[in-house]
Amino acid sequence: MKKTPEDIKQLEQKIRDLKSKEAFARRDKPESEFAYASKVGFRIGVELLSGVLVGAAIGYLLDKLTGYQPWLLILFMFFGGGAGVLNVYRFAKSEEVKRKE
Repeated sequence: MKKTPEDIKQLEQKIRDLKSKEAFARRDKPESEFAYASKVGFRIGVELLSGVLVGAAIGYLLDKLTGYQPWLLILFMFFGGGAGVLNVYRFAKSEEVKRKE
């Protein structure tokens, strides 16, 4: 059996120390209230805006195909807005359930 040189033992100890420091730094940190609120606000904004934009795009394309110039665009914008509000409502309900747990 070969003896391990002293410098290799020291190197292994340094590696173990650094790994423990890294594990300590990577531990789960609680999310601040500001970070949580900004994350939720951004998601709500994106849900509402994306619903309206997708509805408007579908209405615009259908207007071009059918010839009912502004009417389908307006109608599908309202449908997209309703879908966005519904998505926000579902998200709020799921967050309420998470907070109670």
